[in-house]
Amino acid sequence: MKTIHLIRTGALLLALTGLTLTSCKKDKLDEGKNDSTSLTQLSSDEMNVEEITNDALQDVEGLLSYQGSLKSTAGIPCNATIDSTSVVNDTITIYITYDGLSCNGRKYRTGQVEIRKQVGSHWGMQGASVNVKYIDFTVTRVATGKTIILNSDKTFTNVTGGFIYMLGQNGFTSLVHRLSGYVSVTFDNNTTRTWNIARQRTFTGTPGDLAVTIDGFGTSGEYTNLVVWGTNRNGEEFYTSIAESVVHKEVCEWHPVSGIKIHEIPTADKSATITFGYDSNNEPVTNGDCPTHYRVDWQNGTYTGTSFLPLM
Repeated sequence: MKTIHLIRTGALLLALTGLTLTSCKKDKLDEGKNDSTSLTQLSSDEMNVEEITNDALQDVEGLLSYQGSLKSTAGIPCNATIDSTSVVNDTITIYITYDGLSCNGRKYRTGQVEIRKQVGSHWGMQGASVNVKYIDFTVTRVATGKTIILNSDKTFTNVTGGFIYMLGQNGFTSLVHRLSGYVSVTFDNNTTRTWNIARQRTFTGTPGDLAVTIDGFGTSGEYTNLVVWGTNRNGEEFYTSIAESVVHKEVCEWHPVSGIKIHEIPTADKSATITFGYDSNNEPVTNGDCPTHYRVDWQNGTYTGTSFLPLM
């Protein structure tokens, strides 16, 4: 009887040990699944690159709007110089060289933006396009000290024709720009990644009270309405689409005030829905107030959660 008891006790211990090992193994398999870090980092990185790109495009648009009088300071960005002397065959090359603070004092910028346009082509014409390259365009945020470096080759198209300063005049109510191409991004952790861009910007309102609506028009495989796609800083392939047009307002310092983006990382079974328009109490803004935060509803395998992040 004593022998049988020992055998049963041993079998029980082996079973318990097996359950413990199985549990530990499962814990290791699930380790990291209850983690939204890569998704929130992707969201922050994507917003950072978009804001910096939009700032530079505003400089390009402003310069092209005054292309007939390049010696005028009206279209020249703060702490930048303009060189438009390079003309080869039928192509004019304009360089914006940065070396100092942005006009609002929030970013320190160095490097160049190259603009190439055909002789005789005028930016205000419907369908006019220029080639825009960032050449070691380095931007450091004063508040954080973090730096990002962009190199790119993109096509910038004035779909409707016209200029921003014309909005609200003589029945001119909207201006549509499209940006397509790629950008190579070097992040603050020294990783470099390449992203595809397919962003449409629609300006409405009047100068001083403008709004710009962002939509994606890119396609890759089964993914549509893409605005950005490529590889994030962690080496994961991602796709970012716009499910509901994202609206930025001039009176809110061009921050996004509404709209929905979706980040998808299919190989890792991760996704995040980004909803804009929240205040510092993580509540939806009302009465036309400017938001300070946005919401991230994330999914990582079977785990889900919600985070609120501050706008840049």
